[in-house]
Amino acid sequence: MAAPQNKGTILVTGGGGFVGGQIIRRALESGFSVRITARSASSAARTVSRFPSYASKLSTALIPDMTVPESYESAFADGSITAIVHSASPFVLAPEDNVRDLLEPAVRGATSVLEAALRYGGGKVTRVVATSSFASIVDLSQGLRVGYTYSEKDWNPATWDEAAAADGVTAYCASKALAERAMWDWMHAHAGQASFSLATVCPPWIFGPYAHAPASTKGLSESIGLLNGIIDADAVPAFDFGGYADCREVAAAHIRAIEVPEAAGKRFLVGQDFRYQEAVDIARETVPGLAQRLPVGKPGEWQPAYHIDGSLATRVLGLKYGTLKDTVTDTYVQLLKARELEAAA
Repeated sequence: MAAPQNKGTILVTGGGGFVGGQIIRRALESGFSVRITARSASSAARTVSRFPSYASKLSTALIPDMTVPESYESAFADGSITAIVHSASPFVLAPEDNVRDLLEPAVRGATSVLEAALRYGGGKVTRVVATSSFASIVDLSQGLRVGYTYSEKDWNPATWDEAAAADGVTAYCASKALAERAMWDWMHAHAGQASFSLATVCPPWIFGPYAHAPASTKGLSESIGLLNGIIDADAVPAFDFGGYADCREVAAAHIRAIEVPEAAGKRFLVGQDFRYQEAVDIARETVPGLAQRLPVGKPGEWQPAYHIDGSLATRVLGLKYGTLKDTVTDTYVQLLKARELEAAA
């Protein structure tokens, strides 16, 4: 049931995606109206159709190019936008051109939404929350970094020039750091001018169910695709990022970062430690039909690596973390249903 109160309208970029869908749902359930940005009318309609109970609280704005501030003018035209969640950013791990496909769109997209809020927000926007990533925190050059604890104080040190010439994964991680730094730099340069403050949410791999049940496994998010790919695989994936967050926790963090005054000016590392082996161990036990379809690996093994400290989000935002068991189970149950629908189509 829709919440009776109206806390204002949030402009959400990236609402058609995996995390964006959960952010929209959490915003609506928390009493906000939501204006969804999309590149086309058909894309906007598809996203709106996923929330039939909240039709009166949803509106759309067509933004053909998120790297251009002027594209946002119509989104602010009625003066109703009081907060922004910027969740859209390229997630490309095998770019043809690092600068063209990753770095420029990520950085320009991040600063354009701030510039648009300043130009067209009419002084009514009070908070911008951006979806960053653990990729903006982790220093890939340090490897497993056993004994080290990553927190909001850490920054991926990759430079633009290094990222431009790097492999796809390194370039993607750098794009998140460069985009987030560009946002903080913009805020510093416009101190005293902007009516709004900034907060960023920095999750590692994001697992959990989609807000809408997918009808197939085509077009899955990168992270959900990883778990899907373990089904019928020969081996448990090797360590890559040692952390995860549930999409519902990530969504809650974004909305709480709008609601909580003390979130202003803060980064939030939202996540817990993660190893693929533990996820496989859990799924083999809890999800019917998967025990014979997932690789066994080395049950109970926990590869030593860095630790992720996601406690600031608990202290400031009141975020409550769930269990990997719930996240993995819910993810795989939804994936198996999507596979059934796919097979029957």
